[in-house]
Amino acid sequence: MQLIKNATKQKLRGGFYTPKTISDFILRWAFNGNKTCDILEPSGGDGVFVESLVEGKYQYNSITAIEIEKEEAEKIKKIPAKNLEVKISDFHKYCNRTKDRFNIIVGNPPYIRYQYFDKQQQEEAEIIFNRNNIKYSKLMNSWCAFVIGCTNLLKNKGKLGFVLPAELLQVSHAKLIREFLIKNYEKISIISFKKLVFDTIQQDVVLLLCEKGLEKPHIEYIEVEDDKVLKDMDLYKIKNPSKNIYNSSKWTNYFLEQKELDFLEEIKNRKDLFKVKDLANVEVGITTGANDFFTVNQSIINEYNLSEYAYPLIGRSVLVDGITFNKEKLKLNNNKDAKANILIFPKMEKLKTNKKALKYIEYGIAEGFADGYKCRIRDEWQIIPSISLSNAFFSRRNNKYARMILNEANAYTTDTMHRVWIKDDIDKKAFIASYYNSLSFCFVELEGRSFGGGALELMPSEAGNIIIPYSNNAKEIFIEIEKAFLKNKSIKDILQIADKLLLKNVYNFTDSEIYLLQNIYEKMLNKRICKKMR
Repeated sequence: MQLIKNATKQKLRGGFYTPKTISDFILRWAFNGNKTCDILEPSGGDGVFVESLVEGKYQYNSITAIEIEKEEAEKIKKIPAKNLEVKISDFHKYCNRTKDRFNIIVGNPPYIRYQYFDKQQQEEAEIIFNRNNIKYSKLMNSWCAFVIGCTNLLKNKGKLGFVLPAELLQVSHAKLIREFLIKNYEKISIISFKKLVFDTIQQDVVLLLCEKGLEKPHIEYIEVEDDKVLKDMDLYKIKNPSKNIYNSSKWTNYFLEQKELDFLEEIKNRKDLFKVKDLANVEVGITTGANDFFTVNQSIINEYNLSEYAYPLIGRSVLVDGITFNKEKLKLNNNKDAKANILIFPKMEKLKTNKKALKYIEYGIAEGFADGYKCRIRDEWQIIPSISLSNAFFSRRNNKYARMILNEANAYTTDTMHRVWIKDDIDKKAFIASYYNSLSFCFVELEGRSFGGGALELMPSEAGNIIIPYSNNAKEIFIEIEKAFLKNKSIKDILQIADKLLLKNVYNFTDSEIYLLQNIYEKMLNKRICKKMR
């Protein structure tokens, strides 16, 4: 966690200003010929939305801009917009006291973490949440309160157009916000970008465009190359979203076609399929607090006489050329002098007889490892808690795909991978093999969180929700999948092999259904890994 004293002023106020191409587009979407609109910009910033309003020559009734920074507010006041009122105020405070209501609310709310709120902002934000019966937690970002508060300030059939972090679509703590949007809006449209919109930060953003109404909510999700495309974009699909919203779990899948969404929903409701959590327990790997100190190669072990404290390790830098990590591969990694060992130290009183080991401990102190947060809160900083062996591993952060690996080397893992305990009555090789297929890989993409650079991360609870077509017979398929990996076949080829052996031969999926799953997975994969800088 970054300390407030080390954060930039921009970071503290969450200000990353909106490209004018985006403010122009949101207003083009928001106006529908109504010339008597009352408009709110709840996070005025540099006034770009007010400028777009003036330059677009829109006819409206009034515009109110809220800006907490006096210097920025003065800039907005200089924009020649008719009936403009600029209020120098914190939005939360304004929201909780105003009786005004608006036809259009547009803006780019600040992205401020809870720890950067001052006490009054926290209290005011909590009031907004409580009024809407939504639990307020420390995981919530400031934009969440803006979405909720501004929805309360909209008139019936009013429109809200915001620039928001893409975490809206996927992180678990934003699920409450997604549920709120479903309950309060008839039309929800999302626009994402293949290229990152902000030049200065690796923040993946989306445009959230919502309209209030009484009908059953529908959604549309459109991905475009960059913000420049918005200038000539047809607004029909965005103004008339048609896809059914099944749930609020994650919205990253709504760029798919309706028939693809329907098929995935059918799979979720099948009784003969399993979730990973039905067959195994998934937990984070060992949190050492200082991987650079506790994970070592054989050279360090020899130099400091650490062999009695060194245990096998599968690490991010260790190549696993298959779906099994065994003692032979561990030995190979040690021969390469890779960091294939984790140090599990006893109490200091038991280390006193090993002078070289003590020297390594002293080295760790001198290098500052003992001062790291996870280390310094321990009774003895060199003793790692929660040491336990799992019988499988699941990769936490991934490029093309997430790995499920059988642990036959009795190896440990740091928190670069998750520990997986396959239940006693489940065949371990069958479980691993049942993961490698297009169906499961679709749900990896659906459950995981994608970052601006295209990396996919899954936390234990998300990994537990992956649907797998488990079969005891899959232990025979395990051999074929392992062979394919060792022959360096592409993951696409490996999935095709597994799809035929498991989905078709065991679960009786038709060729057309398998083809549909393969296409869905390829779409989701390509969408994720194509993110790039401007």
